[in-house]
Amino acid sequence: MDKFAITGGTPLQGEIPTGGSKNSALPALAAALLTEEPVILKRIPRVRDIRTIERLLVDIGRRWRPRARRCGSIRPGSSVPKRPTNCEDHARSSLVLGPLVARCGRARVSLPGGCAIGDRPINLHIFGLEQLGARIHQAHGYIEASAPEGLHGAVSTSTGSRSRARRTS
Repeated sequence: MDKFAITGGTPLQGEIPTGGSKNSALPALAAALLTEEPVILKRIPRVRDIRTIERLLVDIGRRWRPRARRCGSIRPGSSVPKRPTNCEDHARSSLVLGPLVARCGRARVSLPGGCAIGDRPINLHIFGLEQLGARIHQAHGYIEASAPEGLHGAVSTSTGSRSRARRTS
C-alpha cells in the first residue's frame, strides 16, 4: 500500500472536494420519488446510468432540471405507477419499484437486463418489498408490485439461506 509521509511543523488544513458516486446517486435519485418536496442533489457523476434514471424520472412525471455543474433538482409532478418501456436501459428499473409502490400503491417495471457485467439479481428488492406487504407478480419481462393497503414496517433478518421477517406496528 502506498503512503504519504509528511514531515514539518506546519499543520495541514484545507478542503478537498470528493467526486460523486454513481452507486450512491442512483438510489438518491430514486428516493426523490418518496417526497413532494423539491430535492437538490450535488456531485452527481454524468454517466449513462444516471442519465437513464433522470430520463425515467421525467417520464414518470417528475421535473428534472440540471443546475450548476454536476448538480440537479427534482421537483414533484404526477407519479404514474408504470415505468415507460421506451427507455433503452432496463438495468436500473428495480431502483424505482419500491418508491413507486410506496407512493402509488402499485408499480410495473421492466426486469433488469442489458448489463455488460452480467445478471443483476433483484431478489433482495423483491424479498424486502414482500416483507413490507407488497404482492409481487413476475411475467413477460416485467415485475408488478402492489400494496393497496400501503406498505408497513417490518424487521427482517437474514442468516445464511434462512430469512425471517416480522411485521411491526
